[in-house]
Amino acid sequence: MLFYSFFKTLVGKEIAVELKNDVALTGTLHSVDQYLNVKLTDVQVVDAERYPQLGAIKNCFIRGSVVRYIQIPSADVDTELLQDACRKESAQGK
Repeated sequence: MLFYSFFKTLVGKEIAVELKNDVALTGTLHSVDQYLNVKLTDVQVVDAERYPQLGAIKNCFIRGSVVRYIQIPSADVDTELLQDACRKESAQGK
């Protein structure tokens, strides 16, 4: 649940999502669920020339199992808070 909680704090932020089929999308994170499915608004395709059929997409739902990477601006990540949360979760698991 750590990653779910982390991604909930990023709602409203600009992120980039790379899918397993090499499609890369950027957009504003609208929502995320416990399966790490994400919904993006204001979507833009990174390589629009390679994927012209995706040019008309403005909003999309991405199933968590097809995500390869999610890129987040470093300014939006509080690494100290994330490390503390990892320590707490690890301590509870022992």
